[in-house]
Amino acid sequence: MKLKIAVLPGDGIGPEVTNESIKVLNCLAKKFNHEVEMNHGLVGAIAIDHYNDPYPDETHKLCLESDAVLFGAIGDPKYDNDPKAKVRPEQGLLKLRKKLGLYANLRPTIVFDSLLGMSPIKEDRITGTDILFVRELTGGIYFGERGRKNDDNYAFDTCQYSRDEIIRIAKMGFEYAQKRSKKLCCVDKANILETSRLWRETVQSMEKNYPEVKVSYEFVDAVAMRLIQWPSSYDVLITSNLFGDILTDEASVISGSIGLMPSASVGSNNALYEPIHGSYPEATGKKIANPIASILSLSMMLDHTFNLKNETNLINKAVENSLLKGITTPDLSKDHKSYATDEVGDYIVEFILNN
Repeated sequence: MKLKIAVLPGDGIGPEVTNESIKVLNCLAKKFNHEVEMNHGLVGAIAIDHYNDPYPDETHKLCLESDAVLFGAIGDPKYDNDPKAKVRPEQGLLKLRKKLGLYANLRPTIVFDSLLGMSPIKEDRITGTDILFVRELTGGIYFGERGRKNDDNYAFDTCQYSRDEIIRIAKMGFEYAQKRSKKLCCVDKANILETSRLWRETVQSMEKNYPEVKVSYEFVDAVAMRLIQWPSSYDVLITSNLFGDILTDEASVISGSIGLMPSASVGSNNALYEPIHGSYPEATGKKIANPIASILSLSMMLDHTFNLKNETNLINKAVENSLLKGITTPDLSKDHKSYATDEVGDYIVEFILNN
């Protein structure tokens, strides 16, 4: 099969972890006889430095012409420390999602048995956790009207949703629930917010189309508590942009390291795959960044975009083996030797070649 992939390493540790995914992809291409075309583009702070635009037209064109996008991370302290900066790296990711129509963010939260002791939550609470968040990505408060008035002393951000936006994200949630444990939770704040009431009534109207799926409705604050108390009680959760952003980062600590968590942002015609850990500038160049989230994002790409099940399963098996053997970066090396970013990638590549 021919795979045409846009590679956007971005900022901070993005290039380091993306490089390990590229090594894995090249290894799989050789093993399974695929032809891979990879083209690199700039996004985030590095794109601002070159184009004064965090998502330049050249990068957008590259993404449109590719089957899928492999993304690293964006963000730079020089922008974080300047709240008045007009052009910011994070605007590039929002612009990318909007222009490519990536309306759904898929974030799995899986607990590996070999890492149960690494989680800050008791083992009996998290054993068997396998959650999929389906987060709406191009609407809500992040894209609503915003501004300042009264001489800059008053600020506002507006949360807005259309029924159509909710229907398409809920449809995806129902479909994933059908493939999994047939449980769906709609997360909202319908006791307070009008947008949440629209979410709830829209999802309720769709239940009849999926009679085998058991649907629950919970307020976001209750879900935030239950994710810590009993995360394995959830399966598929659907929610709005802001709530999903917060809850998925909370859920990432359940596994023991945010460096393990992959994600996919998908639309009708395009898909982007990225680790959720961010640019982690403090670790840049130190070879301590965990590449597993990026490698598992590649696994999601091969599964969801290209339907390459054997390749996907082999990556997942290689990652599980590296965790079991303790071939991990410092964030997961509690009681044993740690390995550099590229050493973890090399081990996973070696495992793939020999299995």
